[in-house]
Amino acid sequence: MADPNKRLPFNVPGEFFVDRTCIDCDVCRQLAPQTFDQRGEFSYVRAQPRAAEQRRRAWRALLCCPTGSIGALGRNRARTVMQDFPLHLGERVYYCGFNSPKSYGGHSYFIRHPQGNWLIDSPKYLPYLVKRFEEWGGIRTIFLTHRDDVADAHLYARRFHSQRLIHRADRCAQPDAEVLIEGRDPVVLTSDFVVIPTPGHTPGHAVLLYKNRFLFSGDHLWWSRTHQRLSASPDVCWYSWSEQTASMIRLRDVRFEWVLPGHGQWARRPVEVMRRELAGLVDRMRMGRRVSG
Repeated sequence: MADPNKRLPFNVPGEFFVDRTCIDCDVCRQLAPQTFDQRGEFSYVRAQPRAAEQRRRAWRALLCCPTGSIGALGRNRARTVMQDFPLHLGERVYYCGFNSPKSYGGHSYFIRHPQGNWLIDSPKYLPYLVKRFEEWGGIRTIFLTHRDDVADAHLYARRFHSQRLIHRADRCAQPDAEVLIEGRDPVVLTSDFVVIPTPGHTPGHAVLLYKNRFLFSGDHLWWSRTHQRLSASPDVCWYSWSEQTASMIRLRDVRFEWVLPGHGQWARRPVEVMRRELAGLVDRMRMGRRVSG
């Protein structure tokens, strides 16, 4: 739990606060942007929530903070919003919540599919989530975008006898993974699921396209809430920025309307907007212009 004695001095006074253990993972700003903001290397409370929906969002952020860096004075009401998770995003796609510090607070997602459910990257392994996944029919497949965000995937795989997919170049994170993706060509798994290798952030990074609508983009691509456009950054590219640029170029003809990243803002925009924004991002990457934000 967050410590009031360690609260950051730039929190506005009131019920909610962030303490110095914050790792600036962006989870709270994603879930409650009206309450939390960024300052330096920390998130902080810029405005205390007033309306009921704002308060609910703030409690969701407190619950999902991977490092327990968000606190609230008075009665803890986090359990009242636990039932919101996994949080419905669109169609049968959900944000798991309960981000893991093992993946630096990376997002994970769940797809309820009639031919077997999918987990994309991994949240913390918690009895609550295990129960919810059981109620929804378990987990048939766990897709891991890259080695950084596997978190507790092996525990979920063991519990549900799931098949884990990861690119061979990043198999060091899950050496006993059941299925290894090879090469750089797209892999059509079913009519609904296509894996597209996107090396750059790591050698074995890959994204998952679901129904030509949802792009689970790992750390390859996200929506910038600052600039309101698709974005990537050399500052968080651990392998090769030139490879990541080449991978982004190969995505230009991919049709999607949702970008669901491991870190950063998820967003839904019309297909033609996403295609235009991706083309603009590729141009900025090729010309060496600032692309992050």
